[in-house]
Amino acid sequence: MNVAELLDRGDAARPALIAPGGPALDYAAVRANVAALARELVRRGIAPGERVAASLPNGLPIVLAFLATACARAASAPLNPAYTRDEYAFYLEDIAPKAILVPPGAQPPAREAAAALGVAILELALGEDGRLVLDGVALALDAPAPLPQDDDVALFLHTSGTTSRPKGVPLTHRNLCTSAGNIVRWYRLEPADVSLCVMPLFHVHGLVFSTLATLLAGATEIVPERFSASAFWPLVRESGATIVSAVPTIYRTLLLRAQEEGAPGPGEHGLRFLRSSSSALPAVEMRRLEARFGVPVIEAYSMTEASHQMCANPLDGERRPGSVGVGAFVDVAIMDERGNVLPAGSVGEVVVRGRNVTGGYHNNPEANAASFVNGWFRTGDYGVLDETGYLTLVGRLKELINRGGEKISPVEIDEALLTHPGVLEAVAFGVPDEKYGEAVAAAVVARKGTTADELRAHVAARLASFKVPATIHLVQAIPRTATGKVQRRSVAAAFVPKA
Repeated sequence: MNVAELLDRGDAARPALIAPGGPALDYAAVRANVAALARELVRRGIAPGERVAASLPNGLPIVLAFLATACARAASAPLNPAYTRDEYAFYLEDIAPKAILVPPGAQPPAREAAAALGVAILELALGEDGRLVLDGVALALDAPAPLPQDDDVALFLHTSGTTSRPKGVPLTHRNLCTSAGNIVRWYRLEPADVSLCVMPLFHVHGLVFSTLATLLAGATEIVPERFSASAFWPLVRESGATIVSAVPTIYRTLLLRAQEEGAPGPGEHGLRFLRSSSSALPAVEMRRLEARFGVPVIEAYSMTEASHQMCANPLDGERRPGSVGVGAFVDVAIMDERGNVLPAGSVGEVVVRGRNVTGGYHNNPEANAASFVNGWFRTGDYGVLDETGYLTLVGRLKELINRGGEKISPVEIDEALLTHPGVLEAVAFGVPDEKYGEAVAAAVVARKGTTADELRAHVAARLASFKVPATIHLVQAIPRTATGKVQRRSVAAAFVPKA
């Protein structure tokens, strides 16, 4: 299946995409806009296999841009609108897009980076009449779209590494539609469902679960500009939302503000489940959520390389706190360092396989050699499968910092700190945080007179705000192993107070 075929599943007159307080498009209008933009991209010289970046806020235009780019047989590469110019420059160099889609009159860092690299800048908006407007001209909604192929790359995302720069992950129509289909089956999504998207649409979580799976089911997606705790419950009531998928940080915020915001209790809303993914959900928080809101909380395990979901707790049956559930129509196993699949109860690296898994990283043979073995993808996480197939994660091989579901490469932060003339050495790492799960910290050997506040400001000028260290330890030396190596977990242990 491809994205064009996926879009054909919804009833023409049924609401497909709704922006609260703004446009609402039925399936017929979505298909017409997608076809129109796909045709226009092709007319402007976008060839099959090329990439089109997008720096657009959450809303209907970014959803339509993603779908249309994929239907034009190009790969959509959505980027975080909060990136700095330097970050845009890195990602655009790696993506090598033919064009970038931005809102009218906005996104100066994206425009500056694109202009410096000779990338065509296209302005995209949705008019009051429900038609896409490209460079100030409303598109004609009167002809079919190009027909993509199942093996065309439809989405190009980046995943952060700990020993290298972020890696490009190409996902085909088959990868994405397989994952969307798995989700529809697992959660029994139906046309009557209304999915409230509170995740950013430059991440695989929002794009696959909240968008593609919803559209494949012929259901309705509500797309607010951003998550707002004060607006969340009124929007749930107003929209008739039945499904929410988010990171634990969002649920933590909703719990903390439940009384203040007059949150409904059991039986006082139409949600049929809450889904938690992209970061670990503590067992105690899962129990509190279910008790306070009276709705099943489904914890899932996902990765960009697997087109999002790999494992999940069942909608019916045992929802096991502390476990990410069982393989959700995806093969899951535990492997040792030599590539041997281990029996139940053994601790090792979690590996997965399925038609949802990427065929390999973009222009990165070393990463591919390390990540794929005997037909399995190595997740970089340690875990254990019990006799009934439930997976419990026990640690991470990769040293990514997971701040509220945002996967942050510590190498990026090291490099930003090291560009400051007062920094001699720098090692970034994650530390436990009540709100975000993990926060960013760093240990820095600096020249006399260099302050932590100065270094935070330096990083803030180069990286997105969520990557700026909340704490910087100015030290005389970085802790090392007996052989002189720097290990992030050892550095973190030296600065995190013991419970």
